[in-house]
Amino acid sequence: MSVMQQLSSPISSSSSAFLSHSSFNSRSKNVSVPARRIGICKCVAVPQEAQTAYTTKVSRNANMAKLQAGYLFPEIARRKAAHLLKYPDAQVISLGIGDTTEPIPEVITSAMAKRAHELSTLEGYSGYGAEQGEKALRAAICSTFYSGLTVDQDDIFVSDGAKCDISRLQVLFGANVTMAVQDPSYPAYVDSSVIMGQTGQFQKDAQKFQRIEYMKCTPENGFFPDLSSVPRADIIFFCSPNNPTGAAATREQLTQLVKFAKHNGSIIVYDSAYAMYTSEDNPRSIYEIPGAKEVAIETSSFSKYAGFTGVRLGWTVVPKILLFSDGFPVAKDFNRIVCTSFNGASNIAQAGGLACLSPEGLKAMRDVVGFYKENTNIIMETFDSLGFKVYGGKNAPYVWVHFPGRNSWDVFSEILEKTHVVTTPGSGFGPAGDGFIRVSAFGHRKNVLEACKRFKQLYK
Repeated sequence: MSVMQQLSSPISSSSSAFLSHSSFNSRSKNVSVPARRIGICKCVAVPQEAQTAYTTKVSRNANMAKLQAGYLFPEIARRKAAHLLKYPDAQVISLGIGDTTEPIPEVITSAMAKRAHELSTLEGYSGYGAEQGEKALRAAICSTFYSGLTVDQDDIFVSDGAKCDISRLQVLFGANVTMAVQDPSYPAYVDSSVIMGQTGQFQKDAQKFQRIEYMKCTPENGFFPDLSSVPRADIIFFCSPNNPTGAAATREQLTQLVKFAKHNGSIIVYDSAYAMYTSEDNPRSIYEIPGAKEVAIETSSFSKYAGFTGVRLGWTVVPKILLFSDGFPVAKDFNRIVCTSFNGASNIAQAGGLACLSPEGLKAMRDVVGFYKENTNIIMETFDSLGFKVYGGKNAPYVWVHFPGRNSWDVFSEILEKTHVVTTPGSGFGPAGDGFIRVSAFGHRKNVLEACKRFKQLYK
């Protein structure tokens, strides 16, 4: 018998002496040996978390411990996954995270494919490029978005997206600055401030971090802060059209903001990622405001215009005349940050960006934006018909719906549970967002129509 056969054989009667009182029969003699009771030793598996793990001697960054739960959108993804486990057959529709859904126009992808193929040839191959971006793309961005605004192409830094540049700007500013943000606002502004050590602890009662000035933006003030009551801050993050409220600041409001920054010696970081969605006579760039180049940085992206959320391409404008308190140019330090931490945007992505800014590409992007704006109108009309107060939508791909007196996460859970539609709770963007949900217009038309049908069934 093989060893494996012996190990797999059932326990025979001759081995029963190890389990109960019996006799052992020897071949040579008949000897009766009283069996001894054997105690049973239990083997219990110790849970992994109960075992002592090896730890290094490196302390955790204390600023990371200040962050509350997870970043908003991964948390929403986690809850969506839990919902699918509970309802595996549910047809879940996501109108939560602002991720584009429609195909990138062929005029753009063909340019990227051409550049990718050229990389397989001796004549077309290129390695590292300029960290600031290819000259042709910087020139095209300048002429397309900043024509007549005295912005130089050398002021433009091409990147892998506005979100990445927000963190690079935070590294530029360092830990010893004070910060102001719209409330509600894109959570990357606050979270990056916390990580950099610019803030104090989180105040659970107020749902705010210490040392950040939350500039309340609500329907009551037209989603523009009362600057006369806002204390001075070194850096002011301002997004228009705004994510999440969809509100677009007027020329008069931005003029107030620039004057406020100039009076206080502050720097504005102006996020114009949704400028192409503006359909009213609102500025599409902060540099349309006189004096803005002395106090403002602008960051933007191809993500929501061309469907580049996965391709990753954006830019940041840092005017040469923007100076620190000691007179040193901000652009020189930002250039150093970029050259130290970044090897430049993908040359394939930049080829796509250049195609975006061709006459055919611009038309294609406007068509994409127009499609999402039609989705926005459908969503707005749905909630309007149900008697809700609805904001945003006209100048942004987001609809901001008011549920007075209710907790945003409770509304989010109610909608997910009863309609299988993912939205975004307003409180995830700041305390002033509680009582609201954000509904994204980024979705296939049939999904948007189906989601609106479910909203009507729930709230009719």
